[in-house]
This record gives sequence, C-alpha cells and structure tokens, in this order.
Amino acid sequence: MKQIRRWQRILILSLLSISVFAPLIFVSNRLKSITPVGRREFIEELSKTRFRTNDLRLSAIEHEDGEGLKGPRLMLFKDGDFNSLVRENSSDQSDGGNNHKNREEQVIDSQKMTVSSDEKGQILPTVNQLANKTDFKPPLSKGEKNTRVQPNRATDVKIKEIRDKIIQAKAYLNFAPPGSNSQIVRELRGRTKELERSVGDATKDKDLSKGALRRVKPMENVLYKASRVFNNCPAIATKLRAMNYNTEEQVQAQKNQAAYLMQLAARTTPKGLHCLSMRLTSEYFSLDPEKRQMPNQQNYYDPNFNHYVVFSDNVLASSVVVNSTISSSKEPERIVFHVVTDSLNYPAISMWFLLNIQSRATIQILNIDDMDVLPPDYDQLLMKQNSNDPRFISPLNHARFYLPDIFPGLNKIVLFDHDVVVQRDLSRLWSIDMKGKVVGAVETCLEGESSFRSMSTFINFSDTWVAGKFSPRACTWAFGMNLIDLEEWRIRKLTSTYIKYFNLGTKRPLWKAGSLPIGWLTFYRQTLALDKRWHVMGLGRESGVKAVDIEQAAVIHYDGVMKPWLDIGKENYKRYWNIHVPYYHTYLQQCNLQA
Repeated sequence: MKQIRRWQRILILSLLSISVFAPLIFVSNRLKSITPVGRREFIEELSKTRFRTNDLRLSAIEHEDGEGLKGPRLMLFKDGDFNSLVRENSSDQSDGGNNHKNREEQVIDSQKMTVSSDEKGQILPTVNQLANKTDFKPPLSKGEKNTRVQPNRATDVKIKEIRDKIIQAKAYLNFAPPGSNSQIVRELRGRTKELERSVGDATKDKDLSKGALRRVKPMENVLYKASRVFNNCPAIATKLRAMNYNTEEQVQAQKNQAAYLMQLAARTTPKGLHCLSMRLTSEYFSLDPEKRQMPNQQNYYDPNFNHYVVFSDNVLASSVVVNSTISSSKEPERIVFHVVTDSLNYPAISMWFLLNIQSRATIQILNIDDMDVLPPDYDQLLMKQNSNDPRFISPLNHARFYLPDIFPGLNKIVLFDHDVVVQRDLSRLWSIDMKGKVVGAVETCLEGESSFRSMSTFINFSDTWVAGKFSPRACTWAFGMNLIDLEEWRIRKLTSTYIKYFNLGTKRPLWKAGSLPIGWLTFYRQTLALDKRWHVMGLGRESGVKAVDIEQAAVIHYDGVMKPWLDIGKENYKRYWNIHVPYYHTYLQQCNLQA
C-alpha cells in the first residue's frame, strides 16, 4: 500500500514539474527563433493592447495610504505619435533589425502615462475629445509609403548604363581578329543583340521591360570575361577615341542631311496648297470679266485710309495676314489692304478674296508682272546672287524696294511679310512720329535674344568698299512688320541707292542672298526703332521665344523655314495661325487641308 502511495506522489510531482518547466523551455526556444521583424511586431502588438479602465478594488485588503490599487497603464496615441511609429518601423526595415532594442525602449517610454482608478471620470471625456478632434488614418501599406516618400520620377540612369555596356561590348568586338569566331566573340555578339532588341527605342527607365533588366547581368559577366582577354588598356583607349571621332562625324553628317531636307521641305509647295491654287485658278477663269472686280475700288489710293501691303505667292498665307489684321482692328472700315503677287498666283489669290469678300475693309489684288516698275532683266540679275533658294531670288522678295513706284499716290504704309499674324489693333502705328526716318522697325541687335543678328554675319566686311562705308557694329533690324514713310523715301531717292548697291553685289560677293542684308545697307541710318511688342519673331525656327512675349505681341512672325502651313512647322506655334484659316471652306476640305 505504501509502495502504491509512493508511486502516486512521484507521478504527481513529475506532472507538476513538467507543467512548470515545459512552458519555460518552449518560450525560451521561441524567443531564440524569433526574428527581429517578429520581435518588432510583437512589441507593436503590445503597444496596441488596450486594458480595462475600471480597475477592481480589493476591499478585503486595507492599504496604508487609504487608496485603492492603481489601475493598469492606459496608452493614448495621437496621429503624430502613430505616424512616428510607422516611420520608425520603415527605418527599422532599412537598418535590418539592428536597432530593435532602441525601438523597444522608445515604445516603453511612450507608455509612461499612468492613471489611477479615481481619475476614471476625467480620462473618459479626454479620450472622447481626442476621438472627436483627431481623424484616425490607417497605416499606409509598404507600396503607398514608397509612393509618397519617393515620387515616381522618370529617369534615364539605367538606360544610359545599358547603352554604355553595349558600346563597351562593341569596343571589345573591334579588338577581335577579323573573322574570329571564338567563344568570347560569340557571347559578346549574342548578348549585344539581345540587349539592343530589349532596349529598343526606350528613353526612360520606366520604358524598360523586365527582360531588358534580366539581360544586364549576363552582359556584365561577358564584359568581365572580355576584360580579362582584352587587357591592353592603351589600345582600348585609342580605339575608343577613334570610335568617338567616327560617331561625331556621323552625327554631323546627319545634321547636315537634316538641314538640307528641312530647306528642301521649305522650298516645296504642299500638295494641299497646290490643289487649292488649281481649283481657285480654274474657278477664276470661268467667271465673266465683270465679275472679277473687287468692291470699294475708290478707296485704293485714298491717303485718308490706313494702307497695308503684303507681297505673297501663297493663297492661305496672304489670307491669314488680311483676316487677322481686319479682325484685330477697331476700325476695319478704314483699312485698305494691297496684296501684291505674280502672274502665276494672281488668279488663285483674286478668286479666294472674291469668294471671301471682307465687307468691312477694302482689298486690292495687284500683279507685279503687269507693272513697269521692275527692270526688264530683273530675273537674270537676281539669279546672279548665287542662291538655290527660290525664296531669296524671287522678284516678290525684292519688289519691296520699289514701293514708292508701286504706290505713287500714297505717303505712308505698313509693310507685312506673308508669314505673320496680327493679334492687336495697329491704328496707333499711324500716329508715330518718324522723326525724319524712312523705316520703322524692331531692332535685332541685342545679344542674348533669340532675334539677335549682326551685320558681320550677313555682310562681307572684308571688302574695302563695305568696310569704308558701313560699320559692322551698326544695329540691325527686322523685316516682317515695318512702318514706311514713302514721302521721305522719295526725297532721299533710296530706290536708286538700292539699285546701285544691288548692281555692285552682282559683280562681287558683298552680302548673303536675300532682301534683308541689302535692306540694312539701303536704309543705313534711316530706321526708327519701334517697341519690341509691336513685332515678335522666332516662331518659324528653334528660337525659344517665350509664350508671354507671343501673347503680348501685336504681330507675331514665323521667320525661318518652319512655316505654319508646312508639315515641318512647330506644332505649339501653329495654333496662332490656324485660328484665322477657314478650314470649314469647301475647297479646303476637298483638298484635304486640315489644322
């Protein structure tokens, strides 16, 4: 019997021992296996635990201070504290868990707010106030945190690195003997082709595919092998310099070809414009002669009106100049517009304005070939300027120097190029005091501006006659929008001056082709500077003209080869021109002319 009781006691003690030591062993093993991340999660769970606020009083035990037992610690987190914990957690992940002890201390310190059971009535209102004043925001996910902390910026760092590796691989391939088919050469060729196909035309890192990124590591391994095989550094440097030189030559050749194609595109007439001219010409010759007359012909040479002149061989261009001027004017009934063209384009331009008669203004169409103002051999003289660009050797381009002869009854005019758009009322131009000058123009002699031009760039000052008569530092100015005093022009006989200079220029190279350089010489010291807001240039080339300057300008000028009616025109500037083109017109739609 005693033996049975003894075994019972041993069994009970064994079970008690197991129940005491087994949890300790299990917890110790668990703590050893727990990771830093798990430990942080464990601490966070502790920090988020909410305890009961109504502590239980032990009435059977009397305390010396006469107070009940202190209640459990109540933790109150504000939004700022909670977000700080989120930031600490994200920084912990970057530290790899090495500073978890410091984080535990910070969590413990945040729990130092204790409340007694007698203060229960004060705590609950405070909690409710905090809940009403503070909008609780749930913690952000890892992806959201990365998006807000690090904005998604388009970079090209990886693209550049990949292209550098491709260039490096090609450099190593150039060191291989001709016809070599060794393993390293095959690997370089294969990896280069794979990487080039993967990258394609991507310009930003976000455009790269995952396949391209996976192929970077194999390329690096091949390049490392190649560096062990081709280890002649001076030879590699020499080869890279040769490759750089060849690349620069190719880039320059491409630039020259692009410039040539750009000039070629500027000289040609778009198919739609040619179609429009043909349709209008056919329609014009089908009209009876009496129906070809423009209205208000009695105003053509009345000096009491404001007279504007444009030389053009382009139907739409001349239409935009006329329409924009009339629509911007406060007194369109005082406008007389003279459109001067050649015999080839006279029927089409006449028919266009007959179909689109401006009831508020007067329009006159003139044929320069029907006038006796130009010399009979003028075309042959223009051909001697050694220019293949028909714009520079066109009689319409130089006919502006015969304005007093073309309009003998007028004293003052405003001359336009056909690649301008008028945005403001120009009536104040007529009240400007010319101070005895012949031409009012915007100056282009301020260095640093997009419109800057110097005399020495266009005029040959190595010629003794030019150097002795003109200064290379003289201020230049621009055609495009000019106020011209024809009466003063006649007094100074500047047309004869132009003819004299022009004949000298046909004998030896004195200036570049075009009407602008010879215009600077003809009107040398005969120009009045206008405010720059009257005339803003640069919309037909890469000039970087500011949008605010364009909006404030009275006249904007598409100088350069990128005309708004061409496909090569700059899209961000075309809209100023397009608003004055009636694309709804039947002829424009039939010729597929669209904005």
